[in-house]
Amino acid sequence: MSTEKPIVSPAADSVSADPVDQVIRYHLQTKHYFNRYARSMGFLDWANQPDPFRRFAGAELIPLPLLKPDEEPISPGYDAIYRPGAVPVQPVTLRSLSRFFECALALSAWKKGGETEWALRSNPSSGNLHPTEGYIVLPQIDGLAMQPGLYHYAPREHGLEWRAAFPAELIARLLAPFPPGAFLFGLSSVHWREAWKYGERAFRYCNHDVGHALGSARIAAATLGWSMALLDGVDQNTVAMVLGTHRVDDFAGVEPEHPDCLCVLWPREVVRPEGEEIPLFLDAALVKDLSTVSWQGKANRLSGEHGVHWDAIDQVADASWKLSQEQPVLSRPLPTANEAIGMTHEVEPPAGQIIRQRRSAVSFDGRTAISAATFFRILQRVMPRAERPQLERPMPWDLWPHAPAIHLMIFVHRVEGLTPGLYVLVRDQTKLSLVQQSLNPELVWTPPPGCPEDLPLYWLLEGDAKRAAAQVSCHQEIAADSAFSLGMLAEFEGRLRQAGAWFYPRLFWEAGLLGQVLYLEAEAAGVRGTGIGCFFDDPVHEMLGVQGLSFQSLYHFTIGGPVEDRRMMTLPPYHHLQRQ
Repeated sequence: MSTEKPIVSPAADSVSADPVDQVIRYHLQTKHYFNRYARSMGFLDWANQPDPFRRFAGAELIPLPLLKPDEEPISPGYDAIYRPGAVPVQPVTLRSLSRFFECALALSAWKKGGETEWALRSNPSSGNLHPTEGYIVLPQIDGLAMQPGLYHYAPREHGLEWRAAFPAELIARLLAPFPPGAFLFGLSSVHWREAWKYGERAFRYCNHDVGHALGSARIAAATLGWSMALLDGVDQNTVAMVLGTHRVDDFAGVEPEHPDCLCVLWPREVVRPEGEEIPLFLDAALVKDLSTVSWQGKANRLSGEHGVHWDAIDQVADASWKLSQEQPVLSRPLPTANEAIGMTHEVEPPAGQIIRQRRSAVSFDGRTAISAATFFRILQRVMPRAERPQLERPMPWDLWPHAPAIHLMIFVHRVEGLTPGLYVLVRDQTKLSLVQQSLNPELVWTPPPGCPEDLPLYWLLEGDAKRAAAQVSCHQEIAADSAFSLGMLAEFEGRLRQAGAWFYPRLFWEAGLLGQVLYLEAEAAGVRGTGIGCFFDDPVHEMLGVQGLSFQSLYHFTIGGPVEDRRMMTLPPYHHLQRQ
């Protein structure tokens, strides 16, 4: 009997509505309103809170070295990771892989309050529930004493579980089209971890967290001088076969993992061979051959009981399952100008320090202001510079193969030199007319004083926006007590009709990637950020006069001066491990 399930999405056999209509229906169904919230259990079943750590019993665990900040490879300065060529390229070794996972998916601290203790991680997560699992596929690499194959990252142990021994020759053929030294990085989601708390809206949050993890991984790679690209030409069945999420016996009786995406990482090159290209897809036939090898490990069960099963999550996951495989390619980049020099901070801290200290603020002091220069610098970091070839865009946007779909509605509260009110940042200058035509025609689009010429930021409405910001963010004061808060407005129905239902998760990935940049920029500026997943969808749209489904708000964010809860004790991330 086969141990693998058919991995074609059930939506392929469905006689119901068009998949785009299905994902739109899910999106409308899971909105929050002033008079009701999206469906969830309405309480927290603490006895069945999911285990935040997945392990595969029977899979060999290879511990990664726990490195101190002053041990090699040493983290570069935070601003250096944004300057092309400024970070020395590290070889792929056990130590550099340890640094990569430390900055991408590892524990960053433990919090302790009374008898309760919980872990924080480098990658942000909705409700700190961490539905995202990370994997790598390694070929035979000189200087790396690890067998070729698929490995699952275990963050609590800071180790790699060897799930499958892929033949070296097959992996070499699979990775032959990529630059020398390339390996694969993959993400999956355990939807139950978010559904336990958030019910039907959990699919949104899981995909936010995929975007957060993509951002944290890209930035982690940049600290090592590595490049990274999302292989979004790959169909989802192929992703499942690479990650092993389709293997029924390995997940029998436990929470399944949803295969999300694959990326390729490689040591950055100095020059580009003439005419050479990088594919954003894999050879599906080779992947199928790889998946037939011997596998190790059975996934652990995360909750004793599940209570309510949210069919809406299964349905939207099926409807947005990517069945098509495209064959997009990228030209390898030429050396680029050092444009980030003018965007440095007054004191350049190590990138690793900024990554490790990142937290989600629980509350803000309602007093801290930031300068206009800091505000503009933060916004410049979220600009993808989409007019450039992908691999010549600023990090981390060189990861992203799609035209930007998300623009920012910004509530300015305490930015020195700027009038409080409502602003919009158009993240793709070519979309300015589209955004203007989709909003209230009576809005006045005025560039704010002192704004850099290359930053398409516009002042729409003057006035105290604190109350409105809190009100539309589920009455949360963190949206008002900050220096500024924002909503991420996505080009919605038009993009879905054009690309297909599979693009629905990508909208949230882009929002999560944006959130990760904002988190780190806030830390580098001496303040703190917090993602806000709870907001009243349509009241946000009404505020700007958005009609229909042309744009939809997908994620909110707020940055300001944090108030620390001194009742909580902070412990080192790996104090529970005794190894060198």
